[in-house]
Amino acid sequence: MAVEFRHPDGLLQQTDYSPVAVATGSRLVLLAGQAGVTPDFQPAAPDLAGQVHAALRNIIIGVRGAGGDVGDLARLTFFIVDWVPEKWNEVLAGIARAQEDGLPAPTPPITIIGVQALFTPDFVVEIEAIAVLD
Repeated sequence: MAVEFRHPDGLLQQTDYSPVAVATGSRLVLLAGQAGVTPDFQPAAPDLAGQVHAALRNIIIGVRGAGGDVGDLARLTFFIVDWVPEKWNEVLAGIARAQEDGLPAPTPPITIIGVQALFTPDFVVEIEAIAVLD
């Protein structure tokens, strides 16, 4: 595993995600934004939690397809349509489902960016990922 999560003193000491990831590998994997879609480009779920889960599942497939695994994920960036903090519990629910599929707990560092729209009106979240492989 090329990524180590840290919680330095002086930063928010929450448990949902790690604020710092230290990567020491030699190959960088940049995954395109993954929506919560099926392979035939249909929304995997109508709700945010379901789409977060599906998008993270697609990221797991992508990083494994690049020769890595979930422990190599170093960063996640969420783009969420009409983001408001009240949606955080739905995001956490989707993350929890993805952790059943192997996503680390706590997750790698995450950032949430609110957006006006995504590729189609059916998509409510897209997640980009960075992984570092040995």
